[in-house]
Amino acid sequence: MNLSEKINAYRRDNNRVGIRNYVVILPVDDISNAACEAVANNIKGTIALPHPYGRLQFGEDLDLHFRTMIGAGSNPNVAAVVVIGIEPGWTQKIVDGIATTGKPVQGFAIEKKGDIQTIADASKEAFDMVRYATGLQREPCDISELWISTKCGESDTTSGFGSNPTVGNAFDKLYENNNTLLFGETSEITGGEHLVEARCANDAVAKKFMFMFNRYQDMIERFKTDDLSESQPTKGNIEGGLTTIEEKALGNIQKIGKKCRVDGVLDKAEMPTGKGLWFMDSSSAAGEMVTLCAASGYVAHLFPTGQGNIIGNPILPVIKICANPRTVRTMSEHVDVDVTGLLSRDIDMDQAGDKLIDVMIRVANGQMTAAEILGHQEFILTRLYESA
Repeated sequence: MNLSEKINAYRRDNNRVGIRNYVVILPVDDISNAACEAVANNIKGTIALPHPYGRLQFGEDLDLHFRTMIGAGSNPNVAAVVVIGIEPGWTQKIVDGIATTGKPVQGFAIEKKGDIQTIADASKEAFDMVRYATGLQREPCDISELWISTKCGESDTTSGFGSNPTVGNAFDKLYENNNTLLFGETSEITGGEHLVEARCANDAVAKKFMFMFNRYQDMIERFKTDDLSESQPTKGNIEGGLTTIEEKALGNIQKIGKKCRVDGVLDKAEMPTGKGLWFMDSSSAAGEMVTLCAASGYVAHLFPTGQGNIIGNPILPVIKICANPRTVRTMSEHVDVDVTGLLSRDIDMDQAGDKLIDVMIRVANGQMTAAEILGHQEFILTRLYESA
């Protein structure tokens, strides 16, 4: 493991560094999914990101939708974007947001044209974008320029002992390397929130963290029934030996290591304004959280799992780490980094962290993750409340 070595990656017009080079066909709303998927079918080398939302949203929920759409298109792993919506207003808003990055982006509205004409026009634009994107070359970039996020899923007792602290060890090294890092999963810090608060860089950051934590707790308290068993912790967590949310939280917090401090706090799909470790208020559901990380501009994701989570994302490569021998044996095609040696004491935590960083560097240079090879492309949007 050598963090001073260069990676070969894509430098975008706004100087951000990406490790993938997608041409995205982005629907503004649910009823534009069919047109986007038709364009992606016509033009090879493109990827559509269908989703079920984008109509009649309002207030903070609509703001989050726009941040997520603009953030996904702005992600450095994306070279160019075609945006398709039912009407021109919201379509252009997303186009304008993505355009600030300097990358090629073009919007198409279906009203007054219909699907067939829109698909034809957008396909011509996508054709040119694929030519542009495939002409781009990787170039040497510093590892410190990578934005790296983390979230765990289907955790069990081996997560707290093995895979989560492996991420923490890697995060400590990446933090000292001046990378931009992210963690979240607000509900899964419950019972350990004081530990995160104590790691905050200053009183202002601590106050904002506790505001985000309490806001999420208030939502859970408002809507919960008699208990959250099989939701939080999940049924998989319980089978794996985690009986309370506090046990789960103590394992979860292992991912931020021992040396990192929390330098800033973000709302959902917001982008950090500096280097260091950031906390983002977010769902603990894998598809939602990873999609929010992509929308916040992160280009590689470290995902420790115990029982075996199979999550992927269409624009953010998800690297799976596992210390559970049964999971590695029965679900080996989903595991990128096997750290079962921690439990057998064949390797120590420092070696496990180095092993993870070595795999991350290979992924940054173009090696596909297990989730990418298997076609996992979960693009899951977070909603705050019902539509109008």
